[in-house]
Amino acid sequence: MQKIIIIGNGVAGITAARHIRKKSDDQVTVISGETDHFFSRTALMYIYMGHMSYENTKPYEDWFWEKNRIDLKRAWVKSIDFDGKKVHFESGESQEYDKLILATGSQSNKFGWPGQDLEGVQGLYSYQDLELMEKNTENIDRAVIVGGGLIGVEMAEMLHSRHIPVTYLIREKHFWDNMLPQEEATLIDRHLFKHGIDLRQETELAEIIDDGSGRVKAVKTKAGDIVECQFVGLTVGVHPNIDLVKNSKVETDRGILVDEYLQTNIPDVYAIGDCAQLINPLPHRRAIEAVWYAGRMMGETVAQTITGNKTKHKPGIWFNSAKFFDIEYQNYGIVLPQCPEDSGSFYWESDNHEKCIKIIYKKDSLEVQGVNLFGIRNRHEVWDKWLKEKRPLDYIISHLPEANFDPEFYTHWESEIQAKFNEQFPEKKVGVRKKGFLEKIFS
Repeated sequence: MQKIIIIGNGVAGITAARHIRKKSDDQVTVISGETDHFFSRTALMYIYMGHMSYENTKPYEDWFWEKNRIDLKRAWVKSIDFDGKKVHFESGESQEYDKLILATGSQSNKFGWPGQDLEGVQGLYSYQDLELMEKNTENIDRAVIVGGGLIGVEMAEMLHSRHIPVTYLIREKHFWDNMLPQEEATLIDRHLFKHGIDLRQETELAEIIDDGSGRVKAVKTKAGDIVECQFVGLTVGVHPNIDLVKNSKVETDRGILVDEYLQTNIPDVYAIGDCAQLINPLPHRRAIEAVWYAGRMMGETVAQTITGNKTKHKPGIWFNSAKFFDIEYQNYGIVLPQCPEDSGSFYWESDNHEKCIKIIYKKDSLEVQGVNLFGIRNRHEVWDKWLKEKRPLDYIISHLPEANFDPEFYTHWESEIQAKFNEQFPEKKVGVRKKGFLEKIFS
């Protein structure tokens, strides 16, 4: 029986623990100083907004772990003795292992701004960050958020739910336009303005100003503007949390370097999730993928290898999802901010400017490369199948209703999308879906 230690109880570490247990009787210990139990990190915002309690964010009942013989240890790890195969805790205790999985997650970025360590200034990643945000935003008049990414827009919605005015500084011309094409980024700009967010594009932070007692009282932009506030959210991305191994025998770059089997340079030591950096990523994937889905897949893969079935990490077709206030976002395949020269794009947007679809395809063959969906829910398994089968644009537009999984009585937009396609590609016309009786009533 192997003694397996997993450091980190996020989705990557917990998925590894569960799948190791399914495939073996090995002793499995999951170590975390953050919380006693695994919780859904993407649901932190809903705790703050009052939609859920912390208990509601736990995917498994507390009895699940003992029943499945997965030991949970609430502790912070101080150091690892890789030669002696021993983990040392800040409490002075230690624990031996046969195999070690590092799943230490991410940390919020800071870029050395004056005042970034003042009281009332923070990022949002951990449960401790959520508790700090509760404290820091009590009885404040205004908040400033710095950084136009997914964590930033979540924080804006959280604050907005408590009627706290938000000034949102982004250095880009449009929201998240380092990831989104201009049409989609502009759509989100409009949606943020609609919700009363003071979005200031092409604006960079210069310093955070002290009130004289060690707490934030304002920010100053590089243009010299002063915005008074009592809270600053620094949401300029995250980086792999590698502090535990940075000065050890484990090879690191931005993250912990791993091969295609997710193994580090040290035998019997693996890294998965946000902290892992693939030495040779697949052409269509990034070396570091700090997203929930990638962490889950890595956990499943490393469990196979550790239990005797050596398995390469093959993440397949890229996909991601998020939410921008009222607009849900899905991405399947590759959609770059700038369309490649050998590719074309098909774009449809609803009259209310809150729903759209962008499909990227090869000009010579019409083979679809990827899709962005905003405000329209599509099935992951359908798009994954289409992309793997290298289906052309006209086929996908024709079969688009097969992918839809919007709730009952929602308006279906396939007919408008198909009509737009027929205008743009008259030589490839497809049949236009007819709306049903109830759809006509509710639309």
